[in-house]
Amino acid sequence: MNKILWCSKKKGGLSLIEPNSDLAHAYIKKAEESLESMRINVVKDWKISTAYYTLYFSLYSILTKIGVKCEIHSCTIEFAKRFLKDYFNKEELDFTEDSLKARIDSQYYVDRTVPDEQYNKMIAKAPEFLIKCKSILIKLNEKKINQIRSEFQKEVNKRR
Repeated sequence: MNKILWCSKKKGGLSLIEPNSDLAHAYIKKAEESLESMRINVVKDWKISTAYYTLYFSLYSILTKIGVKCEIHSCTIEFAKRFLKDYFNKEELDFTEDSLKARIDSQYYVDRTVPDEQYNKMIAKAPEFLIKCKSILIKLNEKKINQIRSEFQKEVNKRR
């Protein structure tokens, strides 16, 4: 199944909006606030959630700069896997996906535990991911944004 197509058909799924650098900056600010919360929090579940939201808001800032809206976290990650390969490697995006699962497990289930290895990796890598996303925002120019938007539109149109 084509997840990009599925995501584009879902309410709150992937859709094109106007590219917005101001909104991208606002999401970076949210990522920085999440990172600060992660650093001062002592409860493991909340550290996991804030580490994940540092990753998510950082990634979502790039989508808003490109002009892509999405309210489904797994679809945001899928978009990055498909259209942001020039900026992220597979391991980084798999890590983001694993972090989403860890956040869901720690936030919604009392009978699931997040392995220490994943927890420690999230705490260590959240600041690095934020810095990387800030760097990508600087590198994204209008030509590259238009190219990504066009690729997304073609992917959605050819499958309908």
